[in-house]
Amino acid sequence: METKPLVVERTLNAPASRIWQALTDNDKMKQWYFQLEDFEPRVGFEFSFTGQGSTGEKYKHNCRITAVVPEKKLSYTWVYDGLSGHSEVTFELFPEGDKTLVRITHTGLESFPQHGPDFAVESFTKGWNHILGISLKTFVEKEN
Repeated sequence: METKPLVVERTLNAPASRIWQALTDNDKMKQWYFQLEDFEPRVGFEFSFTGQGSTGEKYKHNCRITAVVPEKKLSYTWVYDGLSGHSEVTFELFPEGDKTLVRITHTGLESFPQHGPDFAVESFTKGWNHILGISLKTFVEKEN
């Protein structure tokens, strides 16, 4: 069973402060991430959202923030309502002049049931590459 974390990195043409706002301001998150009812960047805060599977299935994601280091790191648990498994997502920001290296690390993927393509590492890889390489990138870089 694969236990290696999934890591996706991109250097974005935006300062860490702008990316941090995109990661932690719910009004901004709704423009590039998921539609969250509420979000606060503080340890212990719980939030949920519904995502869609590859053939239209709805999956409710339940999350709890586990780490917050302003403009550097945001981590939260990532579990599915009614399904076994427990994972954690971490966004890390590394300023590089007027750009920022953003690293997403998703651990625990091996704990999800592997009975369908939506829970395969390849599916998460595709999703995080899209979120980081297209959605977040477009959102933070358009403000330049």
